[in-house]
Amino acid sequence: MTTGLLYDEFFLRHRAPYEHPEHPGRLEAIWRRLEEDGLAARCVRVPARAASDEELLAIHTPAHLDRIARTAEAEHLQLDPDTYTSRDSARAARLAAGGLIDLARGIAAGRLSNGLALLRPPGHHAEAGRAMGFCLYNNVAVAARALQSSGAAERILIVDWDLHHGNGTQHAFWEDPTVLYFSTHQHPLYPGSGALAEVGGGPGRGFTVNVPWGGGMGDAEHLAAFDRVLLPIARRFVPDFVLVSAGFDAAAGDPLGDMRLSPAGYARMTARLLSLAGGRVALALEGGYDLEAIARSTAACLRVLLGEPPAEPEPGALSPASTRVLDAVLAAHRPFWPGL
Repeated sequence: MTTGLLYDEFFLRHRAPYEHPEHPGRLEAIWRRLEEDGLAARCVRVPARAASDEELLAIHTPAHLDRIARTAEAEHLQLDPDTYTSRDSARAARLAAGGLIDLARGIAAGRLSNGLALLRPPGHHAEAGRAMGFCLYNNVAVAARALQSSGAAERILIVDWDLHHGNGTQHAFWEDPTVLYFSTHQHPLYPGSGALAEVGGGPGRGFTVNVPWGGGMGDAEHLAAFDRVLLPIARRFVPDFVLVSAGFDAAAGDPLGDMRLSPAGYARMTARLLSLAGGRVALALEGGYDLEAIARSTAACLRVLLGEPPAEPEPGALSPASTRVLDAVLAAHRPFWPGL
């Protein structure tokens, strides 16, 4: 396997002047773990590259680009109660988006088998015209459109296993049947979207699939969501490429959520995704705020990308609540995916 790895120290220069859960130490902890385990050295490094206006405008409005660009004029700005910028944040955000585009295109072209992008700031909450939820540009959405506009991929599956629902990504492709968006998330929780009945609009109905969990779901529940819902739909969709909003805040011990995923669970989800799109899969970091959990979980996913078999998750039975949710999701999507 030839696995691409995107990391740039400039991402560390996006920082708040106060204590904030989304801080440079997250990336430092992951990178330290990958180096100590010898995983980074086994990858092909992909440099970060600033996304162009044209690439960003495929998802975001001109006014949004202008607003983010102007943040470079101040040492610190607070765009909303959760979302900050420093003087270097605008450039870091462009490097994150452009770097993910290049990583994805390298995979689509066959120069790389798959890849992992260690990005800051994260992206899946960013709307077309609004930064929110720690996010400035929607990295995964921008990369999806870039793949399509270049002809590198036509049908794209976006899997979002972050604790929080990716409202920005969902809205970007709400009416688009060429992008299948699948999300597992704790609900109700920030940002409030991601209900089971949100299935897309117009020609995109059925191409948005939400699995809104209550708290306490672990490996067994998430793997069941993949096996019972995601994989059957994805195999009918037949994606050319898989982009993953890889947040690790559904991990056991994360301070912002109540989920119980283990590193082995994340590894198993990654392995399942490699069975799709000829293994053309790119993971892009989103959330995750317990430093040990995100470091161990990222390393576990990267091992799978590098061709190692995933460790077995801890045995556990499905909770009755999760079974009810999965049954309801299947019922909601059978009209769009016959035989589900």
